[in-house]
Parts: sequence; C-alpha cells; structure tokens
Amino acid sequence: MEKLLNKKNLLAFSAGVDSTALFFFLLEKNIPFDIAIVNYHTRETSNEEVEYAKHLAKQYNKKIFIKDCFLEKFSEKRARDCRYKFFEEIIKKYNYQNLITAHQLNDRFEWFLMQFSKGAGLKELIGMQKVEKREFYNIIRPFYLTSRDEILEYLQKNNIKYFIDNSNFDLKYKRNFIRHTFSNKFIKEFKEGVKRSFEYLEEDLELLMDKKWKKINKLYFFKKTTPKKDIKKVDLILKELKILLTKAQRDEILKTNFSCVIQGKIAIDSSKEYIFLAPYVKITLSKNQKELFRHLKIPPKVRSYIAKEKLCHMLSMETFTDA
Repeated sequence: MEKLLNKKNLLAFSAGVDSTALFFFLLEKNIPFDIAIVNYHTRETSNEEVEYAKHLAKQYNKKIFIKDCFLEKFSEKRARDCRYKFFEEIIKKYNYQNLITAHQLNDRFEWFLMQFSKGAGLKELIGMQKVEKREFYNIIRPFYLTSRDEILEYLQKNNIKYFIDNSNFDLKYKRNFIRHTFSNKFIKEFKEGVKRSFEYLEEDLELLMDKKWKKINKLYFFKKTTPKKDIKKVDLILKELKILLTKAQRDEILKTNFSCVIQGKIAIDSSKEYIFLAPYVKITLSKNQKELFRHLKIPPKVRSYIAKEKLCHMLSMETFTDA
C-alpha cells in the first residue's frame, strides 16, 4: 500500500463486489484516489451502477470519470480494450501515476486455469501480479492475495451496498464455467496453499526472467541478497548442472550459510558479498595462488576448481561487478 501513498491514483470502479470493497478499503487506509467507470449498457442495472458511483464520488469528494461504451457484439476482450483505452486517456490527460484494479485471488486462479487449459508457460500462467509496470503508469492490485469470500465478508460486515453482474453466472463463457465448476470450490478448500503457490511462482519467475549471475566455464557466482532468494538461485544453477536439490540438501545449504558440498560433486561457498558454485575438486595450491584467491576474496571450496581449470587469469576485482 505504500506505493499508493502520496501518489495520484485512479481506481477502476464497476460498483460490483470487488471494486466496491476496494473503494471502502482505500478510504480506510487514507489512500488518495479518484474513480473511473465504464457503462456498457448491456444490463438493466448498468445505469444504476453509474448512479451509485456518482453518489459515492460526491459523498467522499472524489473525481469521477464516466465512459459510455457501446459494442456491436459484446466480448470480454472488446470490453477490456474499450475500458483500458479510456483509463489510459484519463491517466495521460490528468497525470495519474497508478491505476488501481480490484483483481483478487479467485480472478488470478481463474486466469491460471484458463491459461493452463490452453497450454502456457510460467509467465502466462501467473498473469496478474501485485504491481505491473506499464509505459507511463503502474497497475496496482491490492486484493491480489485476497479471496472473493474474504471480500464478501468485508462488505457484509460493514453493511456496504454493491451490485451483482448476473452475466457472471452464464456458463457459456469459459471464464464463468471454470469459476463455478472448478476454481471457486478449489479456493474455498485450499485458499492458503494457493496464496503460497502464487508467491513462490512469482519469485521463481523473477529469477528466471533476470538470471543475475555470472559464469566462467563451470564456475558460477552472484551477489548475495536474502537467503530465501539466494537458495532459489542456487537451485536454478544446480538444475543447469543436472542436479535436483532435495529438501534436506536445501536445508543443509542454508544451515551452513552457503558453504558445503552437494552430492560430493558441487562445491558451494560464500564470501562476505558473493556466493560461488563450482565442481568440487581438491588439489594443492601454490603460495601465489592462495595469495591471489585471498586478494580476490574467493572462498576456499571453489579455489581448487579455478586453479585446476587455469581460470585465475580470467578473474579480477572487476569480474565480480554486478554479478
């Protein structure tokens, strides 16, 4: 929520369950925002929803932007395109920094299953993230780990009025079929596990998209961050080396502060700033080699491999910059 404080924020509002709850949640957190709503004129309650949005804007002193979007043939994609074109026009014209949307855990899991049913990679499966950078603004989703049941409970507890879009119950739409046949039931039973899985997948994706490590022959090294992130990098590097870590091995690496040998094959060692991985070998080092390794601050367990492969001449203090 700190990304929204003291910023110019626009809330994508629909008067439905999620966006109405988010409206009042942002008020509680003293987050500054204005609202934008699109009227597709496809339901009897469309005009009532716009009037409710106007009422809330007036009551809580918010600017409101309204768009009438008439589509020859309604589809989720056409509606989304119209909606985001409108939002981006407002963002540009009035210099908003963030677009706040009410996507929540059930939405994310529906998207996951829809992509999974078509065949998709990790990036497509995860889809929505808490913060998504666009060309000239950010999309921020405060409810991205909040379930629909938790949102409904919040609305009922606070006696907040909202509208229900009956088209969300029409099973001819693939998203609705997945929602009512699979995803809602699954979230109800396994909500906490789904939340954790999305968190782990996001961390994995971040590492896969940004492999910030260097490699010289089979010597790998990268700058330390946090043990949680560093162990994931080690895991990815070991997979490149055809080694799959067990939980016991992962625990050993963390317990030894990244200084151990895995399966008698791969040495892992760390200096004050870096973590190193290399095939594990043992040879006698010369006095000059030892002095060079101390100077470069290369830890003991990977020194023999570097010496055996004659990589010393390829290493310097600059080598480790941004590794």
